[in-house]
Amino acid sequence: MSKKLEKYARLREQIRQLTDPVYNPLSTMSTICAVLHHKMPGFFWTGFYVLSPGPDSRLLVGPYQGPLACLELPRDKGVCWASVKRRGPVIVDDVHQFPGHIACNSQSRSEVVVPFWRGFELGGVLDVDSRELAHFDEEDARGLATILQLIYP
Repeated sequence: MSKKLEKYARLREQIRQLTDPVYNPLSTMSTICAVLHHKMPGFFWTGFYVLSPGPDSRLLVGPYQGPLACLELPRDKGVCWASVKRRGPVIVDDVHQFPGHIACNSQSRSEVVVPFWRGFELGGVLDVDSRELAHFDEEDARGLATILQLIYP
């Protein structure tokens, strides 16, 4: 296991210990954001977009750390909606080259978006931005995915 994946495993265990006493998805999401944002170098914006239920679902901002966020992401645009459609992670080395990118903050340069699940239903995505180009890789996506399993165990 790489050092990066080992770090994600340690952070997952820390978050699990912090959130075990109280089962509450919103509290878990808030804790995930705080821990990741302050313990992972290069995480400029760390937050959740939650998928509203129904046929006209929307991606609405949830808990986050960092500068102000877009409250709602326009449907079928940007990296977060690409992750929803793919039902899997999306890694973007240069967000300014991504078709339909939604610039909530012009300082963001690269991004990783990983979906989380409510049972068999997609619950939303964790979106992490960096000020550095090509900051994220497949190990980030895998490490974050294991942490997101703590939201709805």
